[in-house]
Amino acid sequence: MGSVASIRRYPVKSMMGEELTAIDITKKGLLGDRAYGVIDMSTGKLANAKNPIKWPEMFSFHANYLKAPELDAPIPPIRITLPGGATVSSTDEKIHTTLTESLKREVKLASPSGLDVQFEGYIPENVEGLEDPGTIFTRTSPPGTFFDIAMVHIITISTINYLRKILPDSDIEAARFRPNMILDVPDEDGFIENSWVDKVLQIGENVQLKILQPTKRCVMTTLAQGDLPKDPNVLKSIVKNNNGNFGVYAEVIQAGKIHHGDKVKIREFVS
Repeated sequence: MGSVASIRRYPVKSMMGEELTAIDITKKGLLGDRAYGVIDMSTGKLANAKNPIKWPEMFSFHANYLKAPELDAPIPPIRITLPGGATVSSTDEKIHTTLTESLKREVKLASPSGLDVQFEGYIPENVEGLEDPGTIFTRTSPPGTFFDIAMVHIITISTINYLRKILPDSDIEAARFRPNMILDVPDEDGFIENSWVDKVLQIGENVQLKILQPTKRCVMTTLAQGDLPKDPNVLKSIVKNNNGNFGVYAEVIQAGKIHHGDKVKIREFVS
């Protein structure tokens, strides 16, 4: 059906991440993905770009591993590049103080535990079709993770290009949607992932993902990051044209290693 065009991992929740040529897929998603998070000490909740009122600078932080994560080994330390260009390591005894000063709220860098952790999100006021505009919602990450809903997030080049046709005056790039994988499905058009729900995505010879649900988009898609400007029209168009959905979430039903260029196909799920 197509192939893997890009693989992306985000060592720290809501910070910019890394593009890779290959990675191990475990039952908890891409090895090392969202292995760290920033915890708001006043609430115990995750710092999250979904709430830009409280965390307006999250996309100005970049995180990368000092050493590649390995299966059956402790997660290695990371380097965080701060908005001004300075860097700090997760092993630095001043890491929590440095992040607190930069984010202007008392925080600490943490790894997931067995305890439930919550995050907040802001529902923008200027997007017609969203429920409860101007409010803050709270959600709970899957146990032992810093994910929003599921372990793997997938979009296609076809869907990116379709949104570009709808919004010719907007900068539509994959970075706005923070996927783990971008798939090239050359003979398809439109929001093609909608038809994949409850089916299995096979990647290469071994990896199998069950597609759980469409990805409901939020204010994060409208935020400035890197060279991309703030653009509320991105979310407005997704809500208007596809009920707010762009891409899909998946769970891992067979682990293994994936590579850039691996062939992919969709098949029916057999329990």
